[in-house]
Amino acid sequence: MTGQVRNVIIIGSGPAGYTAGLYNARAMLNPLMFGGYMSGGQLMLTSDVENFPGYPEGIGGPEMMMQLRQQAERFGLEVQDRNVEKIDASSRPFKVWSEGEEFQAHSLIICTGAEAIWLGVEGEAEQKGRGISTCATCDGAFFRDQEIIVIGGGDSAMEEATFLTRFASKVTLIHRRDVFKASQVMYDRAANHPKIEIKTFRSVTKWLSDDSGLTGAILEDPRDGSTEEIAVTGAFIAIGHKPITSFLEGQLETDDEGYLVHKELTMTSVPGIFAAGDVVDTRYRQAITAAGLGCQAAIDAERWLEDTQH
Repeated sequence: MTGQVRNVIIIGSGPAGYTAGLYNARAMLNPLMFGGYMSGGQLMLTSDVENFPGYPEGIGGPEMMMQLRQQAERFGLEVQDRNVEKIDASSRPFKVWSEGEEFQAHSLIICTGAEAIWLGVEGEAEQKGRGISTCATCDGAFFRDQEIIVIGGGDSAMEEATFLTRFASKVTLIHRRDVFKASQVMYDRAANHPKIEIKTFRSVTKWLSDDSGLTGAILEDPRDGSTEEIAVTGAFIAIGHKPITSFLEGQLETDDEGYLVHKELTMTSVPGIFAAGDVVDTRYRQAITAAGLGCQAAIDAERWLEDTQH
């Protein structure tokens, strides 16, 4: 075990984690962050961020994360690019294990985010962020006057398809069944839109591309295995997200989907443990809202430490 008990350990990076680290470092709390092996979060998969205030020309996702990290480190945030295997939230100071090493802290801020669920089919890895996206709000504007597809059958798929009609010339909604999880009002809004075509009993089995990026997809009918090719330059996968909370082993209260629950301000069900970003946010999932929650969690942790240590 490392001898020092930290005031704050931040688990996870991305906009929420780095903002929390920035605030806690400036408050002289000497925070330690475990950023993960893939530090930087979902924005590391985003080529251009155009909707974060302060970047009139836009900025690359990885570049933006590097700038946030450098800013926090300038004020004293210590970042270790490794994962956390487990924590012990049963007593204070809290215990955190990373690569078999034990660390202790008076408070924790969980910023591990949520992973978009991908299809995992042939050609997908190469086109992530180069035509295939999981966030219409983030990337829709890059597909003006283009034909695109949305995959999914829930409210988020309907919402993304409808939103994308602002930019795309045509949106084809692909769903593997003819029964939809989406609410009736959301389904009707998409089904009645003149720019949206809904194709049921279809699933993507392969993405097609050339040097310019995505060019289309092979669709299969699960009923008989027949296939067809669809030509598109953009695709949005909207089959859900899964929060990264398994390492907590049920010690903090979550909702049915596994997202952490705020009990008081940004505090979780365990006093002294806070949560920010997409690990708790099922609605907005934007860089700016994650950063805002990171700020709130850092201030809440700082005030909680003041109240409990005096």
